[in-house]
Amino acid sequence: MRVDFDFTMAIGSFLVAIVVGLTGMGGGALMTPMLVTFFGVPPLAAVSSDLVAAAVMKPVGSLVHLRRGTVHLRMVGWLCAGSVPAAFCGVLIARALGDGEDVQKVIQKALGVALLIAATGLAVRGYLAMRDNAERRTAATGRRTAEPGEPAATAPPAAVPVRPLPTVVIGVIGGLVVGMTSVGSGSLIIVALLAVYPALKANQLVGTDLVQAVPLVMSAAIGHLIFGDFQLSVTVALLAGSIPGVYIGSRISSRAPGGLIRRALAFVLLASALKMFDVSTTATVWVLVGVLVAAPVFWMFLRTRHGLPALPWSRGAATPAETGRPPADL
Repeated sequence: MRVDFDFTMAIGSFLVAIVVGLTGMGGGALMTPMLVTFFGVPPLAAVSSDLVAAAVMKPVGSLVHLRRGTVHLRMVGWLCAGSVPAAFCGVLIARALGDGEDVQKVIQKALGVALLIAATGLAVRGYLAMRDNAERRTAATGRRTAEPGEPAATAPPAAVPVRPLPTVVIGVIGGLVVGMTSVGSGSLIIVALLAVYPALKANQLVGTDLVQAVPLVMSAAIGHLIFGDFQLSVTVALLAGSIPGVYIGSRISSRAPGGLIRRALAFVLLASALKMFDVSTTATVWVLVGVLVAAPVFWMFLRTRHGLPALPWSRGAATPAETGRPPADL
C-alpha cells in the first residue's frame, strides 16, 4: 500500500507534541483541531487518525509513571471499568449518526464543546493553584496542586480511598467524549479526578490519568479502525512528528514556565473551539482580544480577593509556585 507522507503535517504534529510534553495535556485537544482547521481533514477522519496515533504514543508516558510509582492502580481499574466500554460506544454513536456532511458538522460541534470544557478545566486548575498559594496549603494540610519543587517520584498516598461510583462515572463520561471527539483523555478526566480526589498530588493525578488513558484510547482507536474513518497517511505523519516532539517537550519541561504555558494552551483551546463552531475570523479575533484584556484584570481581582498582591512579582511576595516554575501547579 502506498502512503503519501505530508511533511507539513508532521511538522505541525511535532510542534503540538512539544506542548504535550511540556504540559502533559493537549494531545487530542490540539492535534485534532489542527488537522481539521489547517489541513482540511474531515472531522471524523481527524478523530479516527489522531486516536490511532495516540494509542501508539500513550504507553510510552504511562510506563515512565509506572516506573516512578506515581500511579494509583486501583483507581485506574475503576476508571477503565467505565471508560473502556464507553469509548467504544462513543465511536458507535458517532458512526450511527452516519457519514454525510451533516454528521461531520455534528462531530465538529461536539469537538468544539469538548475544547471549551478543556479550556475551562485549565482555568479551574490555575485557580486552585492560586488558592493553594494564598492559603499557604502544604501536602500535609490538603494542598490540591503540586508543591514547588515536588519530586515526580512521590508515590500515591495509601490513605487515599477510591470512590468507585464517582470514579466509574468519570470514566463513562470521559470515555464517551474521547470516543466521539478524541479530546478528554488528558484534559477532561484529570480535572474531574482533581475534584473527586483532592488529596492526590499533581504528578500522581497525571500518572494515574496517563495509565488509564492507555486502554481508554486503545478501545476508542479499535472502534475507529473498525467503524470510523481512519487514514493511514495522516496517522503516519502524526507519529513521525509527535514521537520526537513529545520527547523534546518532556526533556525541557523541568525548566519551562509551566503556568505560562498552560495559560497559552487555554488560549489556543479557546481559539480552536471558536473555529470548530465556524465563528468568522473577525469575530474570533475580537473574542480573543477581549479575553486577552479581560482575563488578566479578572485574575488580578481574584488574587486581591484572596489576599495576594495583584501581580505575582509585586512586593516580592511571589512564591515559586506563582512564578510558573514547574511543578508549582497542575
